[in-house]
Amino acid sequence: MTIQKIQKELRKYASKERFKTNAWFFKTGKGQYGYGDVFIGVSNPDARKVALENIDTPLSEIVLLLNSKIHEDRFVALEILVFQYEKAVKQKDLSLQKKIVSFYLKNKDRINNWDLVDTSASYILGSYLFDKDREVLYRLVKSKNLWHRRIAVIATHYFIKQKDFSDTFKISILLMKDKEDLLHKAVGWMLREIGKQDEKSLTSFLDEYKLHLPRTTLRYAIERLSLSQKKNYMKK
Repeated sequence: MTIQKIQKELRKYASKERFKTNAWFFKTGKGQYGYGDVFIGVSNPDARKVALENIDTPLSEIVLLLNSKIHEDRFVALEILVFQYEKAVKQKDLSLQKKIVSFYLKNKDRINNWDLVDTSASYILGSYLFDKDREVLYRLVKSKNLWHRRIAVIATHYFIKQKDFSDTFKISILLMKDKEDLLHKAVGWMLREIGKQDEKSLTSFLDEYKLHLPRTTLRYAIERLSLSQKKNYMKK
């Protein structure tokens, strides 16, 4: 079976050193956001290598990988999905693009750590929604699931690269009172990405909302600004 072949290949790259690093880095301790996640110790570049070598894996097998308790299995599943989506875009296969996005949303509960979101949301969902109705992002923002909300904001990274900032700003406002620090970081990251494209758009937003944004969001957003600008925005 394909899934067994992929898992066998993936485990060739596993190491005890990487296992320890991942367990710490992804906060798998009791009470932490990654509690219960299981790692075998494979780096992301090695996992992507396995995914690229198995790009033609059918969705019926990818879903099995996504439902694995092993974090790296799920990462490979999503990377395969990204590669398949990018291939569908190049081939202008709109039907396959839609099918992959539908599959992605149907299985979003298995996209349950920040790296899984970050490696897939903008490349699949963001890309697909760029010229379409984006209401699904606002449904995700309202979800009680932390990772669904992160998918919503990270998906807008694709829009940002096309110099379309409106949804990122709207979602940033909706998430200002979110209690999760991982969301504050994600929003700050996206705002910083806007600043790379258009600093004036970023500073205009910050001028209006700096007193309302979480401090973590603000710190991330202003990382590339001048020292004087940073001091100004961090003043209460």
